[in-house]
Amino acid sequence: MKYLLMLCALAALALAEEPILLHYHENVGIPEAARIRQAELAADFDGSRIIGGAAAAVGTYPFLVGLVITLSSGGTSVCGSSMLSNTRALTAAHCWWDGRNQARSFTLVFGSARLFSGGTRVPTSSVQMHSSYNPNTLNNDVAMISFNSVPYSNVVRAVALPSGALLGSNFAGSWAQAAGYGKTSDAAGISQNQFQSHVSLQVITNAACAQFFGGIVVPSTLCTSGASGSRPVGTCSGDSGGPLAVSSAGARVLIGVTSFGSSCGCQVGFPSGFARVTSFMPWIQARL
Repeated sequence: MKYLLMLCALAALALAEEPILLHYHENVGIPEAARIRQAELAADFDGSRIIGGAAAAVGTYPFLVGLVITLSSGGTSVCGSSMLSNTRALTAAHCWWDGRNQARSFTLVFGSARLFSGGTRVPTSSVQMHSSYNPNTLNNDVAMISFNSVPYSNVVRAVALPSGALLGSNFAGSWAQAAGYGKTSDAAGISQNQFQSHVSLQVITNAACAQFFGGIVVPSTLCTSGASGSRPVGTCSGDSGGPLAVSSAGARVLIGVTSFGSSCGCQVGFPSGFARVTSFMPWIQARL
C-alpha cells in the first residue's frame, strides 16, 4: 500500500493530472452491492461508509437517501442521493449512466441503515440526467430523480438548497459534512453495529483541486481537502450521488453532489470532487 501511495503521489506531482475513477458501476457499484448484501445476510449490518469519519445514527442526515440500482444488464449497484422534496431527489448522473453501464431503475431507501431491507423503499425509473453530463470527465454530474410522494418524519426530511448570499459563495475554507453508503477504507469490510458514517471536510479552491486533477476541474466542480491533520478524509466507493452540506441559519444546505475521487483509492489523501450545487440551481429549480 505504501508503494502504491508513493506512485500515486509522484504521478500527481509529475503530471498534475491525477486520473479519476470512471465507469462507476463495474468498478465500484456492483462489487459494493454484492459485498453489502452478503454482509447484511451474515451480520447485523447497520451502515454506511466514508473515509476518516465517524458513525452517525439514522436520522442524523434525514435527507440522505440510499439507492439500490438495477442495471439493464440485470446486475445490482448502489449509490446515494439527497431528498429535495416529497417527490424529488438529487444524485450523480453517473449513478444512472456511467459511460458503459445503464441503470434500469432505482429503489430509493429512506430512513434506514440497511440498504437491502428496512425503511421506506420506493422504486422508480424516472431519472433525468443533465443534458451536458460527460461520463468521460464527470462534468455536469447531476441527475434528478422523481418518485411517488414520501411523507416526512423525524428520520426523513428534505435538505435545503442554497439561496441568498450562499448562491454567490465558492465556500472555499468552509467546513461541510458528507454522508454516504460507501466504504470506510480502500480495504474495508463491513462490521457489526456499523451505523451511517459522516465526516467533516474543508472546501478548497478549484485552483488547489486542479493541481491534482487538472482539466477535470471546471467552474461547476467543488472540491474538499483530502487530509485533516495526519489522516486522510473524504468520500469513497459507494458514496457517489450523496450529499455534501453546510450549516447555515440553523439549516443544512446542500452544496455538493458526490462525484469523483482518485483512481489510486480513497486513502491517498487526494481531494474529493463534487458537482457544485450553486452552478446547477436553475436546472434544479426547473425540475422540482
